[in-house]
Amino acid sequence: MILGCIADDFTGATDLANNLVLAGMRVVQTIGIPTEPVQDADAVVIALKSRTAPVDEAVEASLQAALWLKAQGARHIYFKVCSTFDSTPLGNIGQVAEALADLLDARFVPVTPAFPANGRTVFQGHLFVGAQLLSDSSMRHHPLTPMTDSNLVNVLRSQLHSRQVGLVPHQAVQQGAEAVRHAAQQLVAQGQCMGIVDTVDQASLDVLAEAIAAEGWPLMVAGSGLASSLPAALGCTVHANAKALPPVEGAAAVISGSCSAATNAQVAAFIAAGGEAFPIDALRLADGAGLVQEAIDWAAPKLGQQPVLVYATAAPETVRAVQKTMGEALAGELVEQALSQIAVGLVAKGVRRLVVAGGETSGACVKALGIQSLRIGPQIDPGVPWCHAEANGLRIALKSGNFGTTDFFHKAFDTP
Repeated sequence: MILGCIADDFTGATDLANNLVLAGMRVVQTIGIPTEPVQDADAVVIALKSRTAPVDEAVEASLQAALWLKAQGARHIYFKVCSTFDSTPLGNIGQVAEALADLLDARFVPVTPAFPANGRTVFQGHLFVGAQLLSDSSMRHHPLTPMTDSNLVNVLRSQLHSRQVGLVPHQAVQQGAEAVRHAAQQLVAQGQCMGIVDTVDQASLDVLAEAIAAEGWPLMVAGSGLASSLPAALGCTVHANAKALPPVEGAAAVISGSCSAATNAQVAAFIAAGGEAFPIDALRLADGAGLVQEAIDWAAPKLGQQPVLVYATAAPETVRAVQKTMGEALAGELVEQALSQIAVGLVAKGVRRLVVAGGETSGACVKALGIQSLRIGPQIDPGVPWCHAEANGLRIALKSGNFGTTDFFHKAFDTP
């Protein structure tokens, strides 16, 4: 194994693995820390559900994942975070990164969530979503991790205890890998052992990857964009069949729990195109209604005719109203539990191609389905590949809420 990866949610893990596969790596994604060695993989991506977990739990799980990866021979550890740097004022990005840096004795840690193919770029330390600052984007209304500060130096600084953070500016990145290494050395000399790296395009990430390989930095904190550049910089062999998956036959379904603007648009487009869709009302779940079985019974006669959609996706104002009535934690738990039970029910009735939208929803569904590892296959849209779960012969796509074109749900089932 060349590269060991730790992702703070399940869709982020497949996003990262997807870019590594596109770059020619053979990649296996595991659900949680494996109990056995992984065979025939250049990179292993360990998917954790640590983004919104209590800080101590997130740190401990990440440290255990890193220890397993190092024991398997990983030369570099890649801590994958969301391209919108999803976090709360309490963490968990900074605390996990700091703990990993201490474990790996990393003198300097480059940090960038940039994913230019999906419009995420960093300039002067500020994260942009397309042409908007992060704080002006729809992420400011995220129900779990609202992002109201675009200055990543500020965001990360507030979460660190024993380390300081600075900026590797665009001017240095423009000058190449040697200039990035020099800028990092200057930060370390000033006591700043982490650095937000300005990355305005894929060429910027190419430069950063070259600097990581040349300097031998053992840890990087990044979105998935860096994964497109890293394999070549590390001298990895390109495998032409890296994205090949076994064929599957069976019904198709979508489970959507994300409330992001992108997923809202995808749900609306699916319905507008005549797709069969069943809405989940969180308030009915709180009343103990048999909504899970109702959704499964609704879908059963339609399976195999066309893809079906079961969704709890809603506009931000609706989400806030539900959270106010039920409480944020209970609302999220009830919806995740219901959607994961529906996923299990649909698979039992013959669904073999399944799209799951939303990081929290993906984590709940994968665990409920008993999936322990995934072989990463062809890309549907940037950041979202099809994956194969060998244990139950299921082809599954775990989609980050913000990713995918408006017609993603139909496009997925047209991707071989």
